[in-house]
Amino acid sequence: MKPALLPIRLAAASLLTALLIAVSVFAIARDLTPASPVADTWNPKAAASYLDQRASWWITWKDAQRDHGTFCVSCHTAVPYELARPILRKVLADSTPTDSERRILENVTKRVRMWKDVAPPYNDKDYGPNKEAESRATEAVLLAFVLANRDAQAGKLTEDTRIAFDNLWSLQKTDGPSRGAWLWQLFDLNPWEGNISPYHGATLAAVAVGVAPENYRATPAIQKNIAALREYLDREYSSQPLVNRATLLWASAKLPGLITPDRQKSIVQELSDRQQRDGGWNLFTLSKTWRDWTPSALTGDWKRKDGSAQDFNSDGYATALAVFVLRQAGVPREDARIQRGRSWLQQHQNKSEGFWYTSSINKRRDPASNVGRFMSDAATAYAVLALAE
Repeated sequence: MKPALLPIRLAAASLLTALLIAVSVFAIARDLTPASPVADTWNPKAAASYLDQRASWWITWKDAQRDHGTFCVSCHTAVPYELARPILRKVLADSTPTDSERRILENVTKRVRMWKDVAPPYNDKDYGPNKEAESRATEAVLLAFVLANRDAQAGKLTEDTRIAFDNLWSLQKTDGPSRGAWLWQLFDLNPWEGNISPYHGATLAAVAVGVAPENYRATPAIQKNIAALREYLDREYSSQPLVNRATLLWASAKLPGLITPDRQKSIVQELSDRQQRDGGWNLFTLSKTWRDWTPSALTGDWKRKDGSAQDFNSDGYATALAVFVLRQAGVPREDARIQRGRSWLQQHQNKSEGFWYTSSINKRRDPASNVGRFMSDAATAYAVLALAE
């Protein structure tokens, strides 16, 4: 190389390096900064129409019918509906509860009042060993959760809700590996009826206790129960997938002292780290514990029970849940993570039918079928909670 050309080539190399660094920094900044401001273009009226139709169908569906003219209070359709629909009424300036709201609450109340007479949602004869005990305990949590959230809106704890809590505490486990929690309905269907679901159920119980009005959580008679619940949530924390830690974060915002501030910050950081480049979150990646990760999972080859490939795209349920719980934990609405998540939700509502889509992590389902929409029912309800603050 000629000596005269050396400085020129060195300068050119330095310039090229600087340009590459600048491009890399720009790409990183593009992924980490908020999306361009998007107007609140989601359609609350369409979301309400979808949720109303789905709740109405569930109430009358033959497979949902139960003892004494009641119906199953489902994790995926009925429970999220009762959380989201009152919020939508405020958004739509409608003070009158819908027929489905009323019927679900009447059903919940009836099953609470007839607790000793009404049969569990599932029985051992038709559904397998332990299903009576599992479904009874699961229902105890869900009924208390629905009524406590209902009472929180009115600011008064009703007698029905007190009874629901009494039923809840009577079934809390006092020994064994589930001490402090509840048996849970297990049909190998995550995230609500599978191996990760008992912890999720315990977090919902904690939310219910935390939101119950008139300082119910300070009732002397339940302090040992709350302590046992807190101990369980702490003891089993390290083995939980992030989707369960997310609902724990929600519970900690409602029940002071449930977890430490450092643990709250850790969950917020984990959710931040799992946010995808488009601003959304993915349910499958939130539902797997670290010990479950394998190279095949990271390359998208993980299979459902039917052999179909998992969907690694951002989805409505994971994104809505993440945005909702982060806001519950005090992350400001102006935060880049919240803005990007809200933007994803605003852009991914089905504008003709009003719902947010989420695929099953268990097997491929027809997204247009009633069963295939269970995940989207929950996704739509939580999207309402995330967007209609």
